[in-house]
Amino acid sequence: MSTIKTLIFDFGDVFINLDKQGAMENALNIFELEEFPEDLIAINTLYEQGFLSTEEFVDFYIDNFPKLSKKEIIDAWNYILKDFPENRLEFIKKLAKNKDHRLILLSNTNDLHISWVKDKLSFYEEFKACFDQFYLSHEIRLRKPNTDIYQFVLKENDLKPEECLFIDDTKDNTDTASALGIHIWNIDETKEDIINLFTINNHLF
Repeated sequence: MSTIKTLIFDFGDVFINLDKQGAMENALNIFELEEFPEDLIAINTLYEQGFLSTEEFVDFYIDNFPKLSKKEIIDAWNYILKDFPENRLEFIKKLAKNKDHRLILLSNTNDLHISWVKDKLSFYEEFKACFDQFYLSHEIRLRKPNTDIYQFVLKENDLKPEECLFIDDTKDNTDTASALGIHIWNIDETKEDIINLFTINNHLF
C-alpha cells in the first residue's frame, strides 16, 4: 500500500519545456547587459509573487530600457516558454481519471506567462481541470522556495507531509519541501520525464 496520497507538481520543465539558458542569453543581449542586476531580479520576483501588476512590471522595464518597445519586452520575458509534449498531458489526464492520488500544481509563475500559455496551448483548461488544486505564485502571493508556500499547501488541503510527493526541477525548491518532511523528486529535465514518475520513484509506491 502506497504511503503517497498526494502528488504536488511544478509546471515549468515538468510539464511545459523551458529554455532558461536561452532566455537569459536573449535578455542580456536585448537589454545590453553583462549580467542581471539585483534590482531587476527583485522586480521579477515581486511580479512573480503578484505584488506588481503586469502594467507596472512592463512600465518598469520601459522606463529602464527606453529603446525597447512594449512588445519587445514582453517577447523577451516570454522567450523562456517552449512546447508542452502531449504525452505529458495524457499522463496527467490518466492520473486524474484513476483518482488514486490527489493532484496539486504548485508553480512560480506570473500573469504574462500564464496568458501566453492560455493563448498558445489549446488544451490549457483541460490540463488545469486534471488537478484538485492549481496554485500559481502570483495568485496566492507566495513563492518557492520560501517555506510558507509549502505550509500553505499542506494546511489548505489538510495534508501530512510524509504522504506527499513533490516534483520540481529546482533543487532549492525540493530542499525546502524535504526539510518539511515531504517526499521529493528533484527531476532532471535533461534526462528524466514526468511520464516515468512511477518507474523512477517505485520505492515510494
